[in-house]
Amino acid sequence: MVDLRTVRVAAVQSMPVVLDLEATIDKVVELIGEAADRGAELVVLPECFVSLYPSGTWAGEATHWSAACDELWERMWSSSVDVGGPEVQRLSQACAERGVHLAIGVNEREDVRPGSLYNTLLVIGPEGLLHRHRKLMPTMHERLFHGVGAGDDLGVVELPGGARVGGLICWENRMPLARWAVYQGGPQIWLAPTADDSEGWIASMRHIAIEAGAFVVSVPQHIVASAFPDDFPLPLREGATVFGRGGACVVGPDGDVIAGPLYDEDGIVVADCDLRQALHAKRYFDVAGHYGRADVLEPRPE
Repeated sequence: MVDLRTVRVAAVQSMPVVLDLEATIDKVVELIGEAADRGAELVVLPECFVSLYPSGTWAGEATHWSAACDELWERMWSSSVDVGGPEVQRLSQACAERGVHLAIGVNEREDVRPGSLYNTLLVIGPEGLLHRHRKLMPTMHERLFHGVGAGDDLGVVELPGGARVGGLICWENRMPLARWAVYQGGPQIWLAPTADDSEGWIASMRHIAIEAGAFVVSVPQHIVASAFPDDFPLPLREGATVFGRGGACVVGPDGDVIAGPLYDEDGIVVADCDLRQALHAKRYFDVAGHYGRADVLEPRPE
């Protein structure tokens, strides 16, 4: 039986140390500590935080058969995460030291061979890796960098103490059938790491909170031109100074924004999620229960 308690979550809006794996992991450990100092039990960081999101503001330059594009690919691969490697172990140790769980977006490389990268959401705890989800369909420019997820990881993980956590990455959240697959696991806290800093994104988060009957934690990156190293292989958009405004927020099961959104600065948005509210929301609308109607609405082949 799920324990209907209150879970304090922290949506951590920050910039990675671009293309520097070790320094970015150092920063994540510091951010875990800052969030834990504010009482957070679940710490959520942005999409591809380790250690660079391939933004549409510059990624179009990666379409060329050039040495610069090869250099970028190699540096992205070198600064990506092996799920079975020391970086995840170190993050797990940091979680153990501070008594928290971490949800973080990474560029994931395969442990067994040098090859494809994936846009991946990891849930990590003191006991190690709890869940890995690879983005089903990279969006537009992301397809230059990321492989397609297999879809066999659309699940929910139950954290110690009973909180059921699941979610999707960025525009996967606009895929109804992907949401449905996760809804069947009964998430109480929905994770939505993203690169979308638009007002329309907040509207999507409010809709999903109501639809899921869950708390939604949305964390985009706040990233500026000065975050990129001088030797970044590709040119940045001329005159651009901001490449992501952020917008970290937490939305309650009734669709109200209860913390944030935070724009144009690094920061931590904290909210207390009373899981009883998620249960109460199911009385009105249970998307995978009495409102599911899979008997008539389940997709069927023609």
